[in-house]
Amino acid sequence: MTRDAYAEAFRRVTGRPLVKLAPAKGRPESELIFETLAINGIQPDDGHLPAFIEALGEAFADRRKRLKAEGRVLPGAKEALAAVGRLDGVVQSLLTGTIRVNAVHKLKAFGLDKHVDFEVGGYGEEVYPKATLLQVAQGRTKDRYGFACDKSVTVLIGDSTRDVQAAQIGGAAMIGVASGRSLAGELREAGADIVLPDLSDTRAVVSAVSRLTSPGGRDLG
Repeated sequence: MTRDAYAEAFRRVTGRPLVKLAPAKGRPESELIFETLAINGIQPDDGHLPAFIEALGEAFADRRKRLKAEGRVLPGAKEALAAVGRLDGVVQSLLTGTIRVNAVHKLKAFGLDKHVDFEVGGYGEEVYPKATLLQVAQGRTKDRYGFACDKSVTVLIGDSTRDVQAAQIGGAAMIGVASGRSLAGELREAGADIVLPDLSDTRAVVSAVSRLTSPGGRDLG
């Protein structure tokens, strides 16, 4: 589905068929778009990125009915979002390489959008490294809700060592979930504060978030 959407967007923007799609490897779509253009012989200019993002969003929207059939939700994800969302003062959003409009489509397809504030997130159309994107999202949260969103109250939940590095550089506690691109040992070695095997234990997820945002909660020794 993603390749189909990229192929349509590429054709609309360049007038040529897509031959090769750049590998994602956890990178933001702004980076993938520039690389995809380059490896297909297109010299990117200032107009290519916004045009491609718009076309990609429209192409993805045309295919969004396929999401439930072709996608999947991690066991416990919906329950974990709901439970963490009930914690006092919690704001939940996204830090993702996917462009915002497509991230919204993905979460809505599986009923995961009800506890997420999309306005304060960080998305793939923004040309920032992930750690900087985390700081951008923290700034948006402060502007919208009026409280300092620093390392003591920010928790990033992710499944890769790249996410751990982003948390360390950007200023957040890190819950690694070993159900994706990185193994539990890799997440611990990279410096995750807490590592969970998956999201199926709702109490464990809530406990981890609470522990990392409570006074003294980072003393995990």
